[in-house]
Amino acid sequence: MESSRKNIFVFGSDDFNLSLIRALDTAGQYELHSLFSYGEVKGGDEFPVKALYEGALARLNAFPGTVDAIVGYWDFPVSTLLPLLRAPFGLPSPSFESVLKCEHKYWSRLEQARVVPDHIPDFCVVDPFSEDYRQQISIPYPFWIKPVKAASSYLGFNVHNDADLDHAIAQTRRGIARFSQPFNYLLQFANLPEDIAPVDGNHCIVESMISEGRQCTLEGYVHAGEMTVYGNVDSIREGKHHSSFSRYQYPSSIPHRVQNRMISVTEQFLSHIDFDNGPFNIEYYWNQNSDRIWLLEINTRISKSHCPLFLKVDGASHHKVMVETALGRKPDFPHRKGSFRVAAKFMWRVYGNARVKKVPSADQIAALQERFLDADIQLHIKPGMALSDLKDQDSYSYEIAIIYMGADSQKELLQKYRDVTNATGIELEDLHSGRGYNP
Repeated sequence: MESSRKNIFVFGSDDFNLSLIRALDTAGQYELHSLFSYGEVKGGDEFPVKALYEGALARLNAFPGTVDAIVGYWDFPVSTLLPLLRAPFGLPSPSFESVLKCEHKYWSRLEQARVVPDHIPDFCVVDPFSEDYRQQISIPYPFWIKPVKAASSYLGFNVHNDADLDHAIAQTRRGIARFSQPFNYLLQFANLPEDIAPVDGNHCIVESMISEGRQCTLEGYVHAGEMTVYGNVDSIREGKHHSSFSRYQYPSSIPHRVQNRMISVTEQFLSHIDFDNGPFNIEYYWNQNSDRIWLLEINTRISKSHCPLFLKVDGASHHKVMVETALGRKPDFPHRKGSFRVAAKFMWRVYGNARVKKVPSADQIAALQERFLDADIQLHIKPGMALSDLKDQDSYSYEIAIIYMGADSQKELLQKYRDVTNATGIELEDLHSGRGYNP
């Protein structure tokens, strides 16, 4: 008889997300086990993928009970390692190659070009360490350049001229090893085609501009060959190049006819690469003037950033989808059963380096969350640090905090956010003048 209690290993666990998973387990079906903490996986200056891979397998093999599922909600290296950890135990999972066809940006574009060519930008690959990098680029200015593997827009640059390109290449040469070295270690476990094998993590992809119009993300899963999309989240950007996320808002206000076209493109691509038995989220732009949709990128995991939004609007975190697909079950996900009509994750950003003078204490944060009952406030900063000390930031801003909240309208939602940020009392200090200011 099948045991009613399942051993679920959470790779890269943290208290906030573990609490959301535990809240789903109303029937006491899950026994959660931490398989390395967030700090061990992503908190250091390097991603120790070899130690994580070998150490995780050793822990799993030494476990005295059954290994029923291995889950994760972080991007690299968690999402990339999961298929390799599941395979020895025969657990439901997308194949390692299908995951790489999403996460290796150049390989992904090549596969997309074979099946959905009308929905992707022009692109080419470039070696940033080559002296003739300029001659390798076939895309005219302006364009985006970014590593074939990174996360959170790390080393992504908007390039308009030769000076921008030289700056991007110099920065890339300095910082790309953070992702390229661990990614290259993992590439050895894949059967790479001849046109991909030479393009390792030390390369960049150059893409023509598609970032006009509105951006959104479909959240879905594939179970036993059948794709389901259960939500669409708007991604609102800000900043000089409109490249920095200011908030994710759910549900999307993009017309359903457009969402349906996005779903169709997604299904074509995932079927083409044989992606199965796992969650995904896929990002699109919709140009309202041309009514054209553009595929930006696909991630082989749930977005942890969206979990509280689904909880507030639909009544359950979509960790439920992550866990149930990992157990080989078709998820039973609720719809509009939550307490709010709209919810958002706000990413509080600062556009320039500064030193942190003052942040609210833990008691003050707790008091704020009692005053704003549905708000969850997570600070990334502490007094004395420079914003440039923050890890894995985009190329144009610093994210100092995230704030989750729900409301019954967008107007109410935005006002609540302003009220919360004003109440935190955060103070920064200009590094040049020494003058203090509120962000």
